[in-house]
Amino acid sequence: MNLSQEDWEEQLEKDDNALILDVRTPEEVEEGYIPNSINIDFYLGQDFLNEIEKLDKSKNYYVYCRSGNRSGQACAIMNSVGIENTYNLEGGFMNWDGAVEGD
Repeated sequence: MNLSQEDWEEQLEKDDNALILDVRTPEEVEEGYIPNSINIDFYLGQDFLNEIEKLDKSKNYYVYCRSGNRSGQACAIMNSVGIENTYNLEGGFMNWDGAVEGD
């Protein structure tokens, strides 16, 4: 499910079963990231899928990338392996105005 920046952040704050997933490359992560996010690089291909399959399927995943494209694809992949609750950050990190760590 695609959520606007505002809705994504608002829903995340209220969700005590949430995990934030950053699907950007390590180089992109070095430029800053949303606090408490875990990183699995979408471009790892089969290794990305392997890591996704290890995730706790009972959690709600708030997924983001740079612009919202890769994270949208990641949500579809996650849904296909039984992770039902995925929320894509529309516009991605480049439009994020919430808290950021690193840089």
